[in-house]
Amino acid sequence: WGERSSLVLLLPHGYEGQGPDHSSARIERYLALCAEQNMTVAQPSNPASYFHLLRWHIKNPTRRPMIVFTPKSMLRLRAAASAITDFTSGHFQPLISDPKVTNATRLIFCSGKIYHDLVAEREKLGENTTAIVRLELLYPLPAAEMAAEAAKHPNANLLWVQDEPANQGAWPFVALRTAEQFGGEGFGGRNLRRVSRRATAAPATGNHHLHEEEQKALLMEAFTR
Repeated sequence: WGERSSLVLLLPHGYEGQGPDHSSARIERYLALCAEQNMTVAQPSNPASYFHLLRWHIKNPTRRPMIVFTPKSMLRLRAAASAITDFTSGHFQPLISDPKVTNATRLIFCSGKIYHDLVAEREKLGENTTAIVRLELLYPLPAAEMAAEAAKHPNANLLWVQDEPANQGAWPFVALRTAEQFGGEGFGGRNLRRVSRRATAAPATGNHHLHEEEQKALLMEAFTR
């Protein structure tokens, strides 16, 4: 009793069409256990963010375990690479904003691999009115930073986009915590709406063709809602 641990647990997590046993590390279950600053839950989107996350974790005077979700497809994804200067300077950012878009009509919040899918789809569509903001930290949830990003885009529809089904992933936790944080008023009177796969009993489909169809529909909805 009374012992504190800074253990870091790395869990593979990412919807890549490999079936239910190779897709979900059950983010929703870990987030359901989060309270009273008992652990850290993160999902970095590039190597530099992961590096600074580890530095931030070890420097934190409050010793607590950390769960890190790590998609396999990002290991060789060129878009997820980091420059050397990104490692030698800077610090861990719980939320990374999108400097490419100002006064967006659509503001997407997301976390993990789906960020790179969304950026690729935006470039494919030639879209320039959608800002994509990524959460590197899921608990403690950077709700105040999310509200600040929403304030930068006062006319934007606010979306939470995730790979996981509606009843899984970070959405149940994010929806509850943001509602509590802002007393049901949302982000300046706006509601954060969800874009995801439909609620399912299994973490993911075992059919690769169906996975591709789901992913296509997910990205289409993200840029049309």
